[in-house]
Amino acid sequence: MITMNIIEAVVLHRPATPELRFLPEGPYSLADGRFSWVAIQHGAAAAEGSLNIFDLTNGTSESRTLPGRPGFAFPCSQQGLFVVGLERSVGLCNWDTQEWTPFITDTDIETDVSNTIINDAVTWDDNLIFGCKELEFTTPKAGLYLYRGSDRTVHRLRNDQICSNGKAVIADKAGALLLYDIDSPTKTIVRRHLNLEDATVSEAETVVDLQAGTVFPDGMILTPDHRSLIVALYDPGDPDAGEAHQYSLDDGSLQTIWRCPGSPRVTCPQLIRRNGTVQLLLTTAVEHMPADQQQRHPNAGCLFIAETSFQETGDQPRFTAPD
Repeated sequence: MITMNIIEAVVLHRPATPELRFLPEGPYSLADGRFSWVAIQHGAAAAEGSLNIFDLTNGTSESRTLPGRPGFAFPCSQQGLFVVGLERSVGLCNWDTQEWTPFITDTDIETDVSNTIINDAVTWDDNLIFGCKELEFTTPKAGLYLYRGSDRTVHRLRNDQICSNGKAVIADKAGALLLYDIDSPTKTIVRRHLNLEDATVSEAETVVDLQAGTVFPDGMILTPDHRSLIVALYDPGDPDAGEAHQYSLDDGSLQTIWRCPGSPRVTCPQLIRRNGTVQLLLTTAVEHMPADQQQRHPNAGCLFIAETSFQETGDQPRFTAPD
C-alpha cells in the first residue's frame, strides 16, 4: 500500500491590500533571502498590476506598480533589472528607477488576434518561452512564443492556446530539449520536443491528465532532480484547502500533496531557501471569489510556505538583458 505524503502549508505573507491579494503569481528566488512575485491584476476590472519583493529576513514587502498587467517577471543578471511580460510586450523593469523599456512589442506578437495578453513563461540560457491567454477563456487562439537569445528573434510556436500557464524546459539524455507546458483549460500537462534552431515544437504528448477532476493546473516548476513536476492547482470551487501536487515525469503518478488551508485557488509554486532548509512557496488568489466565499476562505490571496525534502532550490536562472 502506497502512503501519500501530505504536507500542510502555513501562511507566510498576507499582502497588505485587496489589490495585492487578488491574483499573486510567479514567485522567484533573489539574493540575500528575498524573492519576487507579481500581482497580475489589482482587481477584476483593473488595468494594472505590480512587481513585488518580499524579504524573508525581516518579513517586509515592497511593491512597484507597473504600466499594465504583468504575466511573469524574472530577475536579470544585471543588478536591479527584471524581465517582465506585460500586456502584449516583454521588457525590462528597473526596480530602483521604475523605468520600463520594452524589447518585444505588439508589433512582434499576437498581430493577427485580439483580446489576448501575455501570461506565464520560463527562461533558460538567455531564452524565453512565454504564452498568452485569451481574456474570455473560451477561444483557442492565444500564442506560445520563443524569444531566442542567440539572435534576439521572436518566433510563434503555437497559436491555439486559451490560457497558457506553467512551463519548464530540460534536456533529455540525448541532449534534445523538452518543453513541459500547461494550457490550463485543457486540464493536462504536455511534453513537446523543442527545436531551438528551427524554432519549432512537436505535437503534444500528455504527461499528466487531470480532466476527470474539477481543478485546473496553473503554475509549475521542475523538482531539482528534473524527475518530477510541482504543479499549483487552481480550484474554482469551495474546498477547505487548495493544493499543489508533485507528479512523476516517468509515469505521471502523484507523489506529494501540499495543502493551503482557507485558500482554494493556488496559482504558482517555487522552491526557496529559508531558515537553512529548502521550502515550497505557494501563491494563492482571491480571483473569482464572491464576498461570501472570501469569508469562508480568510487566507485567499496569501502566500504560503511548506516543508520539503529537497536539498536544492532547482532551476531559477537569471535572464541576460539584451543591450
